[in-house]
Amino acid sequence: MLTVLDHLPEQLLDLEAHQLYDQLGGPTLIHLAGRRDPPLFVSVLLHGNEVTGWQAVRQLLRRYVHRELPRSLSLFIGNVQAARHGQRRLDSQPDYNRIWGPGSTPEHAMAQAVLRQMQQRGVFVSVDLHNNTGTNPHYACVNYLDRSTLHLATLFGRTVLYFTKPEGVQSMAFGRFCPAVTLECGKPDQPHGTQHAYEFLEACLHLSALPQRPVLRQDIDLFHSVAIVKIPEEVSFSFGEAGEEPKGSQPHLRFLPDLDLLNFRELPPHTRIGWTNNGFHLEVQDEQGQDVADRFFYAQDGEIRTRVPLVPGMLTLNSRIIRQDCLCYLMERYPLAG
Repeated sequence: MLTVLDHLPEQLLDLEAHQLYDQLGGPTLIHLAGRRDPPLFVSVLLHGNEVTGWQAVRQLLRRYVHRELPRSLSLFIGNVQAARHGQRRLDSQPDYNRIWGPGSTPEHAMAQAVLRQMQQRGVFVSVDLHNNTGTNPHYACVNYLDRSTLHLATLFGRTVLYFTKPEGVQSMAFGRFCPAVTLECGKPDQPHGTQHAYEFLEACLHLSALPQRPVLRQDIDLFHSVAIVKIPEEVSFSFGEAGEEPKGSQPHLRFLPDLDLLNFRELPPHTRIGWTNNGFHLEVQDEQGQDVADRFFYAQDGEIRTRVPLVPGMLTLNSRIIRQDCLCYLMERYPLAG
């Protein structure tokens, strides 16, 4: 299910994300030669509704239509079928950012084919471009804490998230053989997100090497993802102030109407995030897969409150994304070694 090309198809850069399926038909890996090797690897549209990466790549490559790239570029265009419908993924598909480890689906085999090709070619750095559905700052995610990877991350901004779960993500697979980052570029279709991603890619094309010196503590806000928060399938939920619906139609959980404004804010203990009408129904797992809901939250007098200081990230008000992925991640500040 992988198409491999050594050129840009004619008029590809004129297409919006939702039009790519008609031109490409499926996941596509495009190798473009430049003055310097090894190539920069860029992946876009692993989630079909996260279009900023494709918009930034279009802007970048239009600059080099009639001149040589400063560095070779390998571009992976992922879930164009979901992009056709403006969805993160279709119900019949796995998540394209969970297929880069072991697995038996055709999508897992496709991801392994991409990894094999790129290992053979060598990779300078890997960049996976994403969006959020909630209100978040722009930030970089890393799975390894070596100096080159941290310097690459801080080239995007000082806010960096280190995580080891979930597994099977693109940056974790590529990070085993090159510096790799996932860039979260805010909500889709925001011009400043596209511009930020474009400027980062342009800078990567012109880099000759990444620094080997330590990243200074004052140059980075490093967070560590310690748990993932999900809502079980059988639990209903909504957003809004308590009591807005008739009692008989109230969901199991109701969250603050502007819950996503808490992203990357350091919440003190006893912060209210919502209400429950018949007990506590959040599912919280740490990096070892253990149930740790009681460590972070408690329910009292019908309210859901934080038990300890915590920093949420990737909170969203999009119920479909919550069902397909999660409500949020919980983070803590991570001490940076010298």
